[in-house]
Amino acid sequence: MTVPPTGPGPAAPEPVPPAPEPVPQTPRVPKTPPAPESPPAPGAPPTGPRPPLRALAPLRATGHFFAFTAEVTRAVFRRPFQFREFIEQFWFIASVTILPAALVSIPFGAVIALQVGSLTQQLGAQSFTGGASVLAVIQQASPLIVALLIAGAGGSAICADLGSRTIREELDAMEVMGVSPVQRLVVPRVLATMLVAFLLNGMISVVGTLGGYFFNVIMQGGTPGAYLASFSALAQLPDLYISEFKALVFGFIAGIVAAHRGLNPRGGPKGVGDAVNQSVVITFLLLFFVNMVITAIYLQVVPPKGG
Repeated sequence: MTVPPTGPGPAAPEPVPPAPEPVPQTPRVPKTPPAPESPPAPGAPPTGPRPPLRALAPLRATGHFFAFTAEVTRAVFRRPFQFREFIEQFWFIASVTILPAALVSIPFGAVIALQVGSLTQQLGAQSFTGGASVLAVIQQASPLIVALLIAGAGGSAICADLGSRTIREELDAMEVMGVSPVQRLVVPRVLATMLVAFLLNGMISVVGTLGGYFFNVIMQGGTPGAYLASFSALAQLPDLYISEFKALVFGFIAGIVAAHRGLNPRGGPKGVGDAVNQSVVITFLLLFFVNMVITAIYLQVVPPKGG
């Protein structure tokens, strides 16, 4: 008698999975090359985005300039203020404009005094030479001399400095680090030009008046008493106010135009030189136009002395 085994029996065979059904292959269709685009028919409207009109480029540049002016004006009241940069730029602009301004104001006042003295002598009103020449120096000559010197010496240096920083991509690096180039570099330069213009205008007014007095009394035989009497009879304090106000406005324009052209050079180093020339020319044109507007408004608002 045999005893059946008590251990586990042989394992049952695993079921074999069915073979996958073959996937039917779709025949490949050769790609046909795209048909060449036919040229537009004559007179048909152009398709796609229109390129900007070149005739509107001056308007776009004017809009960018006024937008930049508004941005600088807002950044003036933003903190922190770059006081050290402001002092450095003030000293630099003053150092390159004080001596030329003094040397230009003397012959300028002399020419005005000689011309006005000759004209008043022909009209028989030689006693009014002092007042007429001093008013011409204070109201017109002094602010314009300041503006031209700042635009030609200080403004060109500001434009060249900012332009060289722009083509070296320093301003892009400042923006990446979260530093505003307008607040860090432009605002101190604009305020420095305004302060230098304000102070230089007073110096040129004094030097030009003394030069006119010397040439009128010494070279044309005028009397000191008549020169000073006519000055006090025709001039008034608002004449000095409008002169200083013009100097502030002209300094602001010179700084803004120089900074705007310096931040937007074209064509590498050559573009920086072109931007400097453009800044000086544009500043001169704006100065004479703004001077005409301010003078016309002043003569209509402020009555003449004794009128």
